[in-house]
Amino acid sequence: MNTGLQLYNTLSRKKELFQPLNAPNVGMYVCGPTVYSDVHLGNCRTFISFDLIFRYLKYAGYKVRYVRNITDAGHLEGDRDEGDDKFAKRAKLEQLEPMEIVQKYTLGFHDVLRMFNTLPPSIEPTATGHIIEQIEMIKVIIANGYGYEVDGNVYFDVEKYSKEYNYTILTNRNLEDMLNNTRELGGQDEKRGRLDFALWIKAKPETLMQWQSPWGMGFPGWHIECSAMSAKYLGAEFDIHGGGMDLAATHHTNEIAQSEACSHKQPARYWMHTNMLTVNGTRMSKSAGNGFLPLELFTGDHPLLKKGFSPMTVKFFMLQAHYRSTLDFSNEALDASEKGFRRLMAAIGLLDKLTVSEQNDFDIDALKEKCIHAMNDDFNSPILIAELFEAVRIINTVYDGKGKISAEALEKLKQLVNDFVFDILGLKNEDAGGNDLNGVLDMVINLRTEAKANKDYATSDCIRIGLQELGIQLKDGKEGTTWSKA
Repeated sequence: MNTGLQLYNTLSRKKELFQPLNAPNVGMYVCGPTVYSDVHLGNCRTFISFDLIFRYLKYAGYKVRYVRNITDAGHLEGDRDEGDDKFAKRAKLEQLEPMEIVQKYTLGFHDVLRMFNTLPPSIEPTATGHIIEQIEMIKVIIANGYGYEVDGNVYFDVEKYSKEYNYTILTNRNLEDMLNNTRELGGQDEKRGRLDFALWIKAKPETLMQWQSPWGMGFPGWHIECSAMSAKYLGAEFDIHGGGMDLAATHHTNEIAQSEACSHKQPARYWMHTNMLTVNGTRMSKSAGNGFLPLELFTGDHPLLKKGFSPMTVKFFMLQAHYRSTLDFSNEALDASEKGFRRLMAAIGLLDKLTVSEQNDFDIDALKEKCIHAMNDDFNSPILIAELFEAVRIINTVYDGKGKISAEALEKLKQLVNDFVFDILGLKNEDAGGNDLNGVLDMVINLRTEAKANKDYATSDCIRIGLQELGIQLKDGKEGTTWSKA
């Protein structure tokens, strides 16, 4: 088992040696999507990042229980427990039942993640499927003195909690500054304190999604679901809790408070957060008009895009930045990633065509250690990718007859590529399985080879240039001609 993994812990604001509570078992909870609309790229980046983490932990020998929830109830528009329910508002807009909205966008979410070739989590619980667990947790929080009920609403008492625990431990914010930056409670506000948040919300007569509770008909607040479900499936204490950095200040801060108020234990040992997306240096957002959905990115059907990019190109682009770094989208950056991804896949396609030798010029074991070192350094995928391009260099050098590789070293190289490119990064060759295209191109390449043998260079060049115009790049080598997408 790999025991040298260092990961950045938002709690301590530094890298720490990963030491699971109950090795080799690892419990990981990641906040999933609120399924009232199409999943956006920021969500996708988070789930691709934690897919990488999930995959590497398994490669390192851990048995991982990966829990990622679906929020299908209780998420109001405002973080201060105000505004309309997101599901009810969308349901009215589309003239559907709220659970039709949930089904529609949950299926869409899964479809997009399949395109990105991510693994499904071990458990994918829903908020509506765990109303009982949320109610029971709220009961305990009230019994422990950290919650209070007012006319069917239940609130978390942040001031009471803050006297015994550090409410801002995750973000290191100053509690007094938070209070000063929060508007005064209005005369009609039922909350005791300005930072208090809802655990249970009283339903209005027209509310479509509501459940019976000890406090009357209502629905859970947004934050309680994750505390209840992480505790149910991973225990009061578990190893990793993850999500986007935008969740740290409110959602994750309140999760910690709820969990500690219930069990008197810090729920997760390691808190991990992915960074934001920008477009041409400006933060991506719907309001700025510079946000695009995954399918728009794939098709190129967006005014900011000059063309579409395949799911694997987009995933490769995301993995070329560290998960804690800002990721800036631009046509130029995506073009560069597309070329890099195709170069990687083209080289991998040559592996079975390499000629082995008694002599060996390459240290594959050393290359593997560098790849492991990159991933052990807080899942540093950009460094890993840089190391994998050393594998590309080795493959091309051998294929061009400028270096020699032994049968043993070649098998190690194939295993390294399979482990790190496919199993850990989760990439796949998008041309694989295109048997019809492969057959047609093999026939065309044979025609070109015959033309060259007959010294009909005009026809040979015509075929090569024609294929190039169609996006097919030919490469002549000692073992024959291969093709890849240009």
